[in-house]
Amino acid sequence: MSNIIDVKKTAVKFLKENINCYDVTVIKIEKILESWNTIAEVYEDDSFLKSMNLPPKQVRLFYMVKMDEKLEITSFERLNSFEGMDGTSM
Repeated sequence: MSNIIDVKKTAVKFLKENINCYDVTVIKIEKILESWNTIAEVYEDDSFLKSMNLPPKQVRLFYMVKMDEKLEITSFERLNSFEGMDGTSM
């Protein structure tokens, strides 16, 4: 059985290895049956500014990372927003 600290470490490691980001903070972890859902706050360079060869500016984005009971990543996606910041659920 996985514990919550291992879930957090797995999500952070996955995001740092697969997206170009500076900082990853897991802000929500939820266990549903035998799978884990995590939401992470990530800071990345603004891709529009980068494409225009303008000085980079960091933007805050949210990613959801889902794992099975063996902590294998089953899916991830960038979210448009994170409603949970005001106390609502994912």
